[in-house]
Amino acid sequence: MTKQLVLFCDFDGTITEKDNIVAIMRQFNPPGWEELTEQILSQKISIQEGVGRLFASIPSSQKEEVTQFALSQATVREGFGPFVQYCEEYDIKLLITSGGINFFVHPILEPFNLTGPVFCNGSDFSEEQIRITWPHPCDEHCQNNCGMCKTTILRSYDASLYTRVVIGDSITDLAASRLADYVIARSLLLKKCEEENLPYQPFTTFYEVIDAVKKSQVKLGVS
Repeated sequence: MTKQLVLFCDFDGTITEKDNIVAIMRQFNPPGWEELTEQILSQKISIQEGVGRLFASIPSSQKEEVTQFALSQATVREGFGPFVQYCEEYDIKLLITSGGINFFVHPILEPFNLTGPVFCNGSDFSEEQIRITWPHPCDEHCQNNCGMCKTTILRSYDASLYTRVVIGDSITDLAASRLADYVIARSLLLKKCEEENLPYQPFTTFYEVIDAVKKSQVKLGVS
């Protein structure tokens, strides 16, 4: 039986040109954000702890400023629209698996009319400081405190039925990439794939992602 292809696509730095959380922190410059970001990327602290602490350093009273800035500065990577259309045309399951936050992820994706699910973290502005919520936690197989656990979502697609391909750029995509059949990578994730000898293809635009998906279908023998 031919397996069905399912794509797990990151958002920040993958669908968008820049990491939106880093852009927000750089703009609003809360104390200690650079050190916290370095600790997240070097895996000294968990993603959930780090991202939670980053946003907890910004007052909820700045909700509108933070939201408008996030939306105004975000640039969607070239070719994403045609990539979504390609997945629709060929009935390829496309999931957005984002460590980003709902207040900017959903509005940025809205024009593309995605039919597949979008997984991301939530936000609560009802308290004095911004509080990030975690509707997609780690399952019993993961103790990384991911916040939005990409490996949990990937495991929900049975490897005997699906060929699982991760598209991403950063340390937040690495654990899922280790479980995937194939990786389409850029930036830090690309370097990690090289270091760990994971099967991957690099990309810069989503036109290259389309080509990589086509190649993976041939190479892995999937529909």
